[in-house]
Amino acid sequence: MKTMKIADRIRSVDHKPAVRSCLFALGCVLVLLSPVVGAIPGPGGVFVFAAGFGLMLRYSKWVKKRYVLFKRRWPKHGRWTDWGLRRASAKRRAERKAQLNESGVD
Repeated sequence: MKTMKIADRIRSVDHKPAVRSCLFALGCVLVLLSPVVGAIPGPGGVFVFAAGFGLMLRYSKWVKKRYVLFKRRWPKHGRWTDWGLRRASAKRRAERKAQLNESGVD
């Protein structure tokens, strides 16, 4: 019998619908809690919001669709959001843009 690594076990858990729903709900709670944490001195509210929004983006197709519409409407703000969430798609786009700039193509 082959044993799974701990990281593989953790990744396999989030495929279950109940776990995905709980993580999405946790993200919603964190986003709603961020103004309260933001009232406390320091940048804590930003981090709480980013963690909650990241969970919501990962586990909800509806939020992903709204995020894509937001990015199409306001691309500059979308870049900032991608940077803040450290999204892999933002890194790929930045690398592709750098390669195009190096080759002299606009």
